[in-house]
Amino acid sequence: MSALRFANITVERGGRRILDRVSGSFAGGKLTAVIGPNGAGKSTLLQVAAGLLKPGTGSLHFGDLDLARLSRAAMARKRAYLPQRAAVDWPISVERVVGLGLLPQLPAFGGLPATLQPAIAQALEECDIAHLRDRQATSLSGGELARVMLARAIVSDPELLIIDEPTSDLDPRHGIDAARRLRARADAGRTVVMAIHDLGMALRFSDEIVAIRDGALVAAGPTETAMTEAMLADLYQVRVRIVRDADGAAIRFLD
Repeated sequence: MSALRFANITVERGGRRILDRVSGSFAGGKLTAVIGPNGAGKSTLLQVAAGLLKPGTGSLHFGDLDLARLSRAAMARKRAYLPQRAAVDWPISVERVVGLGLLPQLPAFGGLPATLQPAIAQALEECDIAHLRDRQATSLSGGELARVMLARAIVSDPELLIIDEPTSDLDPRHGIDAARRLRARADAGRTVVMAIHDLGMALRFSDEIVAIRDGALVAAGPTETAMTEAMLADLYQVRVRIVRDADGAAIRFLD
């Protein structure tokens, strides 16, 4: 189980500092929720962590690996990244889209190799899209496509799984199911990171949180102790209550 450690990460765009010397880690074998208001820098931090955006300053290590020294192909074999509201522009089948998560094992043309079929079938079942296997991905609803893209992200069982807003386009049933799938990946020893606005989901499913606002780290640590009413009130600039009962914990915004 490898942690992803980042130190002094700075990112600037258009003269604006998006991340300002952010340091922390995403623990191995844990599900970490990255939280914060719109424009806080959550998606940028995930892009840096996925090796898709080079920071102006700082370093990243996954276990003993310096990610700056890792080739794109080597990085792709270790991690899967799902951006917020990922799209498919070609009329290819759902099965093929999910299979793309197995690159570079997947041939550019022709049918899917028989050796890859079990992994694809399992991902389709896990994300409740087996019945959509032969549908063109461009014909799907937003929620259906979100589940297809999640299946694509998990099909290779990557060591590092980074998801930006995994529940934003999903109905309650499938949103909870997606969070459970990510929880299961962490329980199996993978390093799982999700940026999420649904604080109830973060409170319920994550092991740890990383909270950022205006490109700076506000809080980090185990969800149970770091996700407090005072921290959330400071993070979102509203009054917050965390209510616990026999059914678990819920978050209420009072302003």
